[in-house]
Amino acid sequence: MTILGIDVGGSGIKGAPVDTTTGKLLAERFRIKTPQPAKLQPIGEAVAQIVHNFDWKGNIGIGFPAPIKAGVALTAAHISPKWIGVNVDEFFTKVTGCPCTIINDADGAGLAEMTYGAGLGNTGTVILVDLGTGIGSALFNHGTLVPNTQLGHIEINGKDAALRASGVAQQKYHLSWKKYAKRVDRYLKALEQLFWPDLFIIGGGISVDHDKFLPQLTVDVPVVPALFLNNAGIIGAALAAGKEN
Repeated sequence: MTILGIDVGGSGIKGAPVDTTTGKLLAERFRIKTPQPAKLQPIGEAVAQIVHNFDWKGNIGIGFPAPIKAGVALTAAHISPKWIGVNVDEFFTKVTGCPCTIINDADGAGLAEMTYGAGLGNTGTVILVDLGTGIGSALFNHGTLVPNTQLGHIEINGKDAALRASGVAQQKYHLSWKKYAKRVDRYLKALEQLFWPDLFIIGGGISVDHDKFLPQLTVDVPVVPALFLNNAGIIGAALAAGKEN
């Protein structure tokens, strides 16, 4: 099955057709900078532009930066608060003219990694951590997703973890890779104390530089980069749509 996967992020919106039997992108991904402020109409137009770029007429899976229940966005940490309470599924289906399935963006990335990537075959507890505009998370146990975890917002020393250890934080505070690794290490150790996972998978925009900070981590749990790096969200969104259709 071929499905268009789209990943709506805080800094970029990207998409590509995905072969959901293999997890491979079937064309070079198309990326648009996320409009600011990220309100409904500008985001809708950006997603429609991606659909038009591929002249797409079929099913679409969309990873969205919010907890999603029955298609409805419950929070809006990295987009406009105007999205809260909106049935995102219905909104994008109307905007694109195609059947759309919505999933939390980090959950989508996790699905991709557990199905085809770094978590394939792991039957223990696995946590994917997306280090990007904020920190996204996807929690799996015995291969089953526990949806809509928001573990990027746990407090570390009284502060939201995403403000200190996200990919954007590394750039904003001009952190050396050594200093950034210490922040990520502290965050992962906090998650370890809560969930005792068997594996951490690091995704998100900063995962392309994983070799610069992952080797410096000291957390006891194995930590590996996402196989699909920052494309995991596209692939997982398509997978989620495939499960619904």
